[in-house]
Amino acid sequence: MMWTTLKQIRKTGIIRENVPADLELVAINNIQDEILKVLGRALTIRLVDAGSCNGCELELNALGNAYYNLEGLGIKFVASPRHADMLLITGPISRNMLSALLITHEAIPEPKLVVAVGDCAVNGGVFGESYATIGAASKVIKVDHLIPGCPPSPAEILQGILNAVHYRLKKRPYFD
Repeated sequence: MMWTTLKQIRKTGIIRENVPADLELVAINNIQDEILKVLGRALTIRLVDAGSCNGCELELNALGNAYYNLEGLGIKFVASPRHADMLLITGPISRNMLSALLITHEAIPEPKLVVAVGDCAVNGGVFGESYATIGAASKVIKVDHLIPGCPPSPAEILQGILNAVHYRLKKRPYFD
């Protein structure tokens, strides 16, 4: 049994995924330099799930794997909003999470960036507005950058984060 498996592995070879077409590796390698140029240190992000289905959180978690290596690029998630430079919001703003979101937003020191990730945070998505949800994050706080998608891919999220940093500099978007 074991020999059969080993022969099959040798015959098939190593199977791996191709690099996504929308992920420019040269640009990804330059992200750390860009962030250091803009901030002078690592970019710290506080994530608030305001009532999502967790699709966006799964894609955000994928950014931490060895393929994307988010921390190696100089970007890290923090537990305290007082240590954050950016507020990342996922999901439609539910009425139960409204006060927690506002408290977190107020606790992040200026200058801060606010980024809405996913269709739900951008425009309410499939949840829209109802008795339980307010809808888009922009109805509650000023949002600097939007990353649409249901859910957006890790590469799109990474591109959106860098675009938000460039937005702060009033430069053109890093990725068009």
